[in-house]
Order: sequence, then C-alpha cells, then structure tokens
Amino acid sequence: MNSENAYKRFRDERGAIMLVTYFLLAALAAMLAIYYSFADIELATTKYSKESVTGFYSAEAGLNDRAEEIRSIFVGYNRPEGTPPTSGSECEGGNNGSDDYACETLSINNRSVITYMTEDPSNPSIISIPAGERYQGLNAQEYRYTATSRSVNIEGNTEAVLELRFKSRLVPLFQFVAFYNKDLEIAPGPAMTLSGPIHTNGDLYLNAGNSLAIDGQVTTAGDLYRGRKNNNVCDNNDVTVPAPSVPAPIYPACGGRTQVTEAYLDPWDDMVQVEVDVLTVPEPEALDAAPGAAYWDAADLRLGLQLDAANNPVTSAASPTGVYVYNSDTSVDTAATSSLHGCGGGIGGRPVGATNTFFNNREGRTIRMLEVSMQDLFNCLDSTNWLTTAARTLDDSTEGGLVFHFSFDGPDTDALPNSYGVRMRSTTELQSSNAGADEVRGLTVATDQAVYTHSHYNSTNKIPAAILADAFNVLSSNWNLNDNASTQALNNRQATNTTINAAVLAGTDTTGGVEGSGGQGGGYNGGLENYPRLHENWSGDTLTYRGSFVSLNTPRHSNGAWVYGGAQYTAPGRNWDYDTDFNDADNLPPLTPRFVYVKQELFVRDFGE
Repeated sequence: MNSENAYKRFRDERGAIMLVTYFLLAALAAMLAIYYSFADIELATTKYSKESVTGFYSAEAGLNDRAEEIRSIFVGYNRPEGTPPTSGSECEGGNNGSDDYACETLSINNRSVITYMTEDPSNPSIISIPAGERYQGLNAQEYRYTATSRSVNIEGNTEAVLELRFKSRLVPLFQFVAFYNKDLEIAPGPAMTLSGPIHTNGDLYLNAGNSLAIDGQVTTAGDLYRGRKNNNVCDNNDVTVPAPSVPAPIYPACGGRTQVTEAYLDPWDDMVQVEVDVLTVPEPEALDAAPGAAYWDAADLRLGLQLDAANNPVTSAASPTGVYVYNSDTSVDTAATSSLHGCGGGIGGRPVGATNTFFNNREGRTIRMLEVSMQDLFNCLDSTNWLTTAARTLDDSTEGGLVFHFSFDGPDTDALPNSYGVRMRSTTELQSSNAGADEVRGLTVATDQAVYTHSHYNSTNKIPAAILADAFNVLSSNWNLNDNASTQALNNRQATNTTINAAVLAGTDTTGGVEGSGGQGGGYNGGLENYPRLHENWSGDTLTYRGSFVSLNTPRHSNGAWVYGGAQYTAPGRNWDYDTDFNDADNLPPLTPRFVYVKQELFVRDFGE
C-alpha cells in the first residue's frame, strides 16, 4: 500500500471515529437531559408527596381536636349546642354555623386547617354495648357526630379533606359493682360473690381468704395482680372470673403477689382486660357547694348548716337550728328556710337540726352533724312545697327524680381533716308518709362532706337511690341517736341486721399512703370489703347491701386510717352485691355520674379535592 492510500485510509478512519464520538456525546447529553428531567420530576413528586402527607396529618389533627372538644362537653354533663354550616359551601361566605358545630380555623404545620361538626339527626339513642366490645352489656347513651377537616397550604391550595364519624358514649358509673379512679383492692375473708363488672383506672389486686367470684367483665387501666398490695402475700383460694365456658380461677396457686400478664388472660376471651385506656370521670369538685359544681347547680333542694368561728350553729328568726335553704347563687332563701322550720319532725320537733355528740373513733374526734330526718323532710315538702323550681313536686322526673345537696358553711369547710358530717335518719322508705303525697321516683343525695346513714336505707319500696359524699359511714338500726355509746367500749356498741339499697360514690383511703406513688406495701386501706366505714360491733350480724361502689379519689376531709377491731368496729356478715336493677337505664339514680369515651365509626378521605 502506497503512502497516499495509507494516509487516505487513516483520514477516513479518523473521521469515522470522530463521527461515532459525536454520536456518543449526543447520546450521553440526551441521557443526561433525560436523567435531569426525571430527577426534577422525582424531586417534584417527593416534594408533593411530602406536602400531601403533611397536609393529611394536619387535617387529621384538626379532626382529633374537634372530637376531643365534643367529648369534653359531655364530661361536663352538657350537650353540644348550636347549628352546623349549611351543606354546599361550608365555611365560606359567612356560612359558618354556630357554637359547638361552627367552623374553626387552626394553624397547624404552617397550614390553615378548617373544621366543622355535624350531628346525626337521630341523636341520642340508648344502646346496650355489644358483646365482644369493652364494657359489653352496659347501657350507654350514644350520640353520633361527623367532624370534617380541610387542610389548606400557604398557596391557598387544598391538600386534604377528611371526615371522622364517631360515637360519643356516656356510660353510667353505677352499672359497675365497683369502679375506682385509683388502685382497687378486693380481698374478702369470707366467701364473696360480685355480680357485676369491675373497672379501675389504676392497678387491681385480687385475693380471697375463702373465695371471690366476679360475674362480670374486669378491666383495668393499670396492671392486674393476684395477691395483696400491702404485702407480698397471695392466699391459695379461688378468684374466679367468667371465661367462655365456665368461670375459671386466676392463678389458683400463687406463692406471693403475682402479676397476671396479658398473655395469661387469653382464655378469658376479653372478659379480663389490662392496660386499657384511662377513663375520664368527674372530679371530686363536682360535689362542692358552689355555683358551677354539677350537683349544686342541678339540686332541687339545697340545705346547709351555718357555723361561726367556734363551729357553733348560726341561728336566726328564720332558722333556730342554723340550717338554711340556699339558692343556686349561695344566697339564703329566707321564706323556704322559715317554711322548713315550721314543719314538725323527729329532730327537736323539726325535720332538721344540728348535733355535736357523735365521737368518730376512726377519726379520733367529735363530729358536728347536720341532722336530716328524710321522711319528715318529704312530709314538709309535700305540705309546703318550696323546691328549687316551684312547679316541681315530689314526683318530679327531671334527671330521673330528685337531687338534694347538703353542705356546711363554716370555718373548716375546706379543711383536711375537719369535723363535719351529714347524718340521715328515717330513711327506711324514701317517701312521704302523708296520705295522698306524690311518690318520689328516685333520689340522689350529694354532699362534699362525710355522710352517716342511720338504720335501713331505702329497704322498703325501693326506689333508684344514690349517696355521693366525701366518705361513707354506716350506723346500724341498733344505734342510739343520743350517741352516748360512741365514747364507750366497742362491746357497748352492738349492731343489728341492717339493709342499704343505694349506689354510693365516696372517697377511700389508699394503701401505702399517696395514690399514684407507684409503690406497694404500707398500711392497708381495708379494700373494697371495707368501703363503708363502720363504728359498731357487727359480729354475728349482717349488713345487706345492694348497689354500686364508686371511688374517684381519697377523702378530702377525712383522714383517719383503717384499723380493724380496737375501739373502731368488728366486721359484719357481708351480704353485698351489685343491684342488677341498675342494668336498666330507667332504674338508675338521678344524675348518675358517668364516664365518656369516643369510639371511631368511620374515617374517610375525600379524594374529590
């Protein structure tokens, strides 16, 4: 090959290489352009996805806020009020609704979250909570609502529209044989059967000197223990709770206090549940004698004992006893007070009075009593009606019956401890004995001080009844109301068989001292079996009780520790059980306290936006 041909071939090959190189560079440039285009799309998609997710959770936060607002309203014994925005252009152009249903705008995650509420037109409905659900079988007043939430970003674009349909359920506390807002201990000596559900917002300790049978669902927000809280002891006796087939014992053989794990409870098929949600319950301040307190505001009758700086009754022409009738604003109703003292009765010739003769050996002090003869009070109200609302009579059915509030206006009203108490007499039948008197349909007595019942309570012609107090004390039918025996040896205070039919809400002591300290051991509070405070020798006699025991706190005015025997008391035969009449909502006492919980029904995202 001559040199000219060789050079020509070299030149042709170099041109081909350059052409291929140009093609490769062009292809690479195209690939880079495609890559950057996809990268831009990916970044935009990622940003959009992130913004969309943030918008979604912002809208969801708005839903949760509105649902909590509704729940809080029910906790306060109220119902939501107002109207929702009309359908079609909600929260636009002044279409905002009103009050609890109105449009609200929240700032969340640099977004405007616009929310509003609507109500199911069929509200409310009375339901029985279905089997398999928590609190199964209990009656509940159920309200259905829909919360709508829209998240709008700073450019004014809607990122998410969500709906939450939920049920707000109001469940009466008196449908439990025992409901505690703290640790609950049940450790009876003799055999005991409890025929209702049990719940505690704390830990639950189950033990038995003989046997303990619980015939209802057991739920605890804390832990469940087989054994005692005050010491590391577990008696090897049966504690049974319903299982799918037959009641089954929980840890029939335990060498000491033993925590019952959730895995162990599988055979009980949700009849025993631990670590459930804490339930929101009324605060003890609901019993206060003050405007805004639930039972004071709702009371059909308010009686108070006025005391001077030395704790002596403040008497007047209208009130020779120092007991006054109060209006809701805490002013004295002088006319009603005069009418009250113009009636006859068994306390110094009147329905009410004041004494300072009862020595409480548990508290170690003499108690200034507001004395109320209940039947005489009903007779007085029948003949000279001066209930809070003049149109009301003894057979009023508002809230299921009558609500009475008894209180003190004295120097130690808010003290811990104090020496105040309300004693109710003539309570065997909670009715007037006047011929032709209207029939009381139900009665709830509320006080922020300790209560003492004397003799039988609601044992004849039983009606729905409740006692709400700081502490619950029981005196048998054999107690002499001159109180002489209260300072004598225990064998001079012999009880006799007594029956009480009433739901009770009262404070109880805490084993080991301060509730919520998390410790075990320490002084025993007496357990559920010593919920009523006794002051007599009950050996050989029986206290029959049908009702519901609720404890939301420790007493605010009584601090005497539980002690068995000595100068205090000996135990009765305990014929105690849940009043199954409370399973019917129509048979619950007036203004029964309740807990509220929200159950989600449907969660929807509107993809039309």
